Amino acid sequence: MPNSRVSVWRTSAVVLVAGLLLAGCSGAPADDDPRPVVLTTFTVLADMTRQVAGDRVRVESLTRPGAEIHDYEPSPDDLVRGAGADLLIENGMGLERWFSRFVDRTEVPAVVASEGIEPLPIAAGEYRDRPNPHAWMSPAAGARYVGTIRDALTRLDPAGAASYAANAERYAGEIRAVGEQLSADLAGIPPDRRVLVTCEGAFSYLARDAGLREAYLWPVNAEGEGTPRQIAGVVGVVRDSGVPAVFCESTVNDAAQRQVAEETGARLAGPLHVDSLTGPDGPAPTYLDLLRHDAGTIAEGLTGARP
Repeated sequence: MPNSRVSVWRTSAVVLVAGLLLAGCSGAPADDDPRPVVLTTFTVLADMTRQVAGDRVRVESLTRPGAEIHDYEPSPDDLVRGAGADLLIENGMGLERWFSRFVDRTEVPAVVASEGIEPLPIAAGEYRDRPNPHAWMSPAAGARYVGTIRDALTRLDPAGAASYAANAERYAGEIRAVGEQLSADLAGIPPDRRVLVTCEGAFSYLARDAGLREAYLWPVNAEGEGTPRQIAGVVGVVRDSGVPAVFCESTVNDAAQRQVAEETGARLAGPLHVDSLTGPDGPAPTYLDLLRHDAGTIAEGLTGARP
C-alpha cells in the first residue's frame, strides 16, 4: 500500500474516532440500545458469546459470514466500532495477525478466548512451530472458550453472573456432546485408515481428540496454496491409507484437493466450515451447527454411512 494511502487511512480513522467521542458515545450503539457492546474478531466467537450472553449484551462481529479471517484488513469504520465497544474478544494464538494494530488504537479491554488452552504447533511451512490457532474446531477446547467468555462477561456485567453461568454450563455440554458423538461414529475405522485429509491444517485439535491422523495440502492459508509438491505429498498419504474421502474448507479454492481426489479415487466430501459461519440459510449459521455439520460430514466421508 503506498504511503499516501496509509496517511489517508490513518487520518480518516482519527477523524472518525474523534467524531464518535465528541458525539458523546461511550459504548452505546446509535439506536440507544443501553446494553454493553461486545465486539469479536469473527463470526464464530460472536455466536459463542451470544449463546453465553443471552439478551443482556449486544454482540457484534468485525467480519461477516464467509469472510477469511487470517488476513483481514481492519477499516476505519472498524476503529469506530471498536471505540464504541465495551469489550473486545479475539481468538489469539496468532490467528488475527492484524489485531494488535487494531487494539493499539483503542483503550477498550480485550480478552483472548483461547486463553489457557495448550496450543498445538503448526507442523510445516513459514509458520512452523508457531501455535495452530484453530482450537475452536475441537469441541473439548470449544467448551473451554465458553468458560473464558463467561468469565469476561461476568467482569463486564457482574449483575448477570448467574445467567452467564447457567448459559455457559448448558452450552458447553452441548458442544462436548458433538465431540463424543464424533468419536462414537468413528470408532469402527481401522487404525491405518484413521486419517483426516483437508486443504488447510485447521483440524489439528479435532483430529487429536477424535483419534485421527491429520494430513493437509498447506498448513495455514497463504500464498502458494496447492503446489505440485503439496499435492504429491497428500496423494501419497491417501493412497497409502486408503481413506475413502478427502475434504476442503468453504473459504478456500478446492481445485488442488479435487486433483488429489481424481488421482486417488477418493471422494471430495464437504465443504467443511472453519473460519466463518454461514448465513442463516447455510449449513453453519451457528457454532454448534458448524461443529455438527463438520463432524457429520467427516464421519460420513470416512465411514461411508450417515451418522
